[in-house]
Amino acid sequence: MVVPSDNWIKRPSTNSSHHTGEGVIVDIGTGDGRFVYQCARENPNKFYIGIEPNVRPLEKISEKIHRKPDKGGAPNVLFVQAAVEDLPSELNGVADEVHVHFPWGSLLRAMATGEVVVLENLRRVCSLGALLEVVIGLEPVRDHAEIERLGLTPLSLEFIDEQLTPKYAAAKFEIIERGILSASEWPYFKTSWAKRLKGNEQRPITYLIAGAV
Repeated sequence: MVVPSDNWIKRPSTNSSHHTGEGVIVDIGTGDGRFVYQCARENPNKFYIGIEPNVRPLEKISEKIHRKPDKGGAPNVLFVQAAVEDLPSELNGVADEVHVHFPWGSLLRAMATGEVVVLENLRRVCSLGALLEVVIGLEPVRDHAEIERLGLTPLSLEFIDEQLTPKYAAAKFEIIERGILSASEWPYFKTSWAKRLKGNEQRPITYLIAGAV
């Protein structure tokens, strides 16, 4: 785990100007940290925690956050080396938002099939009423091998309603919105993966938003 600052995990306060004053946002499978870094720079009163088991892609941005803010630093960012199956207990109940953008491998399987154990781990880090956003981009032809390896079913809205909704509910997440994103909306995610996907109209992007209950 990356060593945090002394007060990295204080609960948000609406009358505070500290970095947690407008909430704590957790990004699971943060990759190279681009989403966390750019959002933190744009929202200095929110605290961002990027979680990633493989720290190598994070080396560049994890060094940058320690600079002075006018030199590109982001004191409202913490990167944690951890797998979603083993999230640190220090994170329990701290998140106002949890994001899982373009997961791959076991994380993709967990989110796309509704693995309750993983979802319960995510619920554990959420405060009551926190929002979970899951965004999945799979191209049936190009990603066929990975889809087959993970045993995934096409992520249609009907599949979300009929199969994922009860599994998310079992982990105390209520799906409140789901849909298909157009290519023009991909830049919102500020991830390197979304940047690479830009212009690929063949890749459907499915999202769901759930509330922690």
